[in-house]
Amino acid sequence: MQKSEYQSATNNEKLHDSSLSPETQILTQQTLQQLALQNNSDDEIDLSELWHAIWSGKLLIIAISFIFAVSSIVFALSKPDVYKASILLSPASSDSAGGMGALAGQFGGLASLAGISLGGGGVDKTALALEIMKSRAFLETFIDKHNLLLPLMASEKWDRVNDLLIFDDEIYNTVNKKWVREVSFPKTVIPSHWEAYQELLKLISASQDKTTSLITIDIEFYSPEIAKEWLKWLVADVNDFMREQDENEAQASIDYLTKQLEKTEVSAMETVFYQLIEEQTKNMMLTKVSAEYVLKTIDPAQVPEKKAGPKRALIVVLGTMLGGILSVLIVLVRYFTKSKKLVKPDEGVLA
Repeated sequence: MQKSEYQSATNNEKLHDSSLSPETQILTQQTLQQLALQNNSDDEIDLSELWHAIWSGKLLIIAISFIFAVSSIVFALSKPDVYKASILLSPASSDSAGGMGALAGQFGGLASLAGISLGGGGVDKTALALEIMKSRAFLETFIDKHNLLLPLMASEKWDRVNDLLIFDDEIYNTVNKKWVREVSFPKTVIPSHWEAYQELLKLISASQDKTTSLITIDIEFYSPEIAKEWLKWLVADVNDFMREQDENEAQASIDYLTKQLEKTEVSAMETVFYQLIEEQTKNMMLTKVSAEYVLKTIDPAQVPEKKAGPKRALIVVLGTMLGGILSVLIVLVRYFTKSKKLVKPDEGVLA
């Protein structure tokens, strides 16, 4: 016999007990009916009761939702405007990889005799440039080169009327021109290169279309003019870095091949060395004449006129919804907690 059936039988025996007075029997019968209804509806949701609970606590719901709405408005208005500058780029074409690939097919066997590896394909310089652009070493050098530490770490908003950055007085004292921020170890009063790198990395985003291979790079900042300027510097410095790196590699290759050419006595190998030196010389020429060495500008960066964030309307809507949901949960918990407390005294009648 199940527990509920056993309780029902026990309650019926108490109900028909002749020792109970008629008033007690009537009260006991009503209590049993309530318990039976409660047992049947334990696993059911009474929508009318839910609505009654919500309606009874409507004032609390309105009050909490209003507080959250006002707080969301204050928070949204306190956030400064952020502008996003964008630039559209394409991979710069280069024939050096194709030339090296042809040499690999023509002289690969002979070159291997001299311990030289020509390789079968070129390196994806575009992907390499994008990774370098996000690397710590490059961005730290970029920050030092253009003196970005102060605007990057101490600015809090932009004065649109006067076109000036506003600095946080708790971080940097503009009168004495000193860093005054209060930090705990291991941070120092003057922001470190690591902190500046992490902050700048948050502002940069880059993506490449796999179909067209076009690259979009964005920088977000309080000042639209500064965002555009930083973006132009970033692309130019990446191209310069890749150009200098390839120039050094090409010169080192030429020097090495020239020494090997002086040592060899095989005419066939001399042909290989001359071809390799010619290709490396072409690479040197490309590094000298091409301004946009790896990333070629399709659509240059412009000063953004519309802000990219924050989305204040969305913040207010989500904040108000959060307040409404929390207030409803609070009202329901309070209502059903009180209901359970009211049921307990009735259960004692059966004892």
